[in-house]
Amino acid sequence: MSEQDVQSSGTEMSFWDHLEVLRWALFRIVIALFVLLVGCFIAMPHIFDSFVLGPTRGDFFLYRWIAGMGSGNGGHASTSLIPDFGGDFNVDIININVATQFLTHISTSFWFALVLVFPIIMYEIWKFISPALFPEEQRNVRRAFIFSSLLFYIGCAVGYTVVFPLTFRFLTTYQVGELIVNQISMNSYMSNFLTIVFVMGLVFEMPVLSWILSCLGVLKKPFLKKYRKHAVVILLVLSALITPSGDPFTLSVVFLPLFLLYELSILIVKDEIPEEEGPAAD
Repeated sequence: MSEQDVQSSGTEMSFWDHLEVLRWALFRIVIALFVLLVGCFIAMPHIFDSFVLGPTRGDFFLYRWIAGMGSGNGGHASTSLIPDFGGDFNVDIININVATQFLTHISTSFWFALVLVFPIIMYEIWKFISPALFPEEQRNVRRAFIFSSLLFYIGCAVGYTVVFPLTFRFLTTYQVGELIVNQISMNSYMSNFLTIVFVMGLVFEMPVLSWILSCLGVLKKPFLKKYRKHAVVILLVLSALITPSGDPFTLSVVFLPLFLLYELSILIVKDEIPEEEGPAAD
């Protein structure tokens, strides 16, 4: 029996009843994760070269777009704010361990499945906590869960399409000495790829986290407005750390989404906590 069914029957749930509901929610999440993991494992050989390794080739759409913008400046991209992404660019990813390719197949499939199962996780959390919420809280939390899932996917997309390719291209073309040749291992590539993509997905949860803190009375809109200038400096430093290339174009491409997230946080953060309403009616 679900928690909603117990509540509608007028029976108060014990601690063990709540634990049983939570156990079944976790079970459904694990089953969904396993099914998606098997699907991703089967599909991985077809998408690994074209999708995961896409940023290692010069025909990656972001590189072509930036190169096109540079050529639009009369072929003087190096003297403009836009970096020069012209010429041939190709990075061969090498494997130096016997089991790395097989383990990478499994781990990458798992992380892809985890991304796909994220809405299911949010839905199960919502089903578990919603009976204990007031009507206004139910509406707000439902919107927050939907919004957080959308922001997570947008963040992962920005990480894959913008942040990782720019960071990867800079680091693989940087040389401290001309006699040193970069050879990128699969472990190194996948570690940076997954870290940046998932970190950006989590960073994009900033507005939702700000909203939750405001509901708890920890964060207020005047505070965010007061320290906006400080936040701009912090976000600029964070952008510089994420993309160490140093050119203004790359820095602005990373900084702009982060700044917009901060401004979005200001919009949705509450000035005051609304008064609670009565329990949800069945």
